[in-house]
Amino acid sequence: MVIPADFPKALTLGLLVTLILFIALLLINEPLQTSAAPKGIISFQMAGTVDQASEILASWNGQGLSSARTSLWLDFAFAGAYVITLLLLTKHLSRDRPGVRERTVSRWVKGLFIGAGVSDIAENVFLLNNLDAPSDSMSLAAVLCALAKFTGLILGLAGLVILRAARRHPLSHG
Repeated sequence: MVIPADFPKALTLGLLVTLILFIALLLINEPLQTSAAPKGIISFQMAGTVDQASEILASWNGQGLSSARTSLWLDFAFAGAYVITLLLLTKHLSRDRPGVRERTVSRWVKGLFIGAGVSDIAENVFLLNNLDAPSDSMSLAAVLCALAKFTGLILGLAGLVILRAARRHPLSHG
């Protein structure tokens, strides 16, 4: 696949860094997949009660706990990388969209991506606090932040589709 000459270098770098961090998180998550946590760290993110969180932590033993902590710390970098990359992508995809509606959609999309990143960071803080002494409040807060993150990402990506479909012409080169 050839990258067009006018494709932003910063966006290319952002995509590469985001991909590398995503692959690293997938590899770290693999040993965290247990019967109590079939999706690994994602299961822990969605454990809304102290009982669920405690069951997952018990299934991870000592080494799993270390991997979970590493995953959560690395996710701070991943959140920053994907937010910057998605903001650059939004800028790139809206560069030939001068209309008021398109600019409004672009601002909303950027806000959704920033909100998703902030939610991801808050979720990581709650989950790190939940690793040592799980509580219902930390578990519920992490779930709510995870849901806000995923909602922001999904709606933001849908907004990018709407942004590109608004005038029904391809991205101009130049």
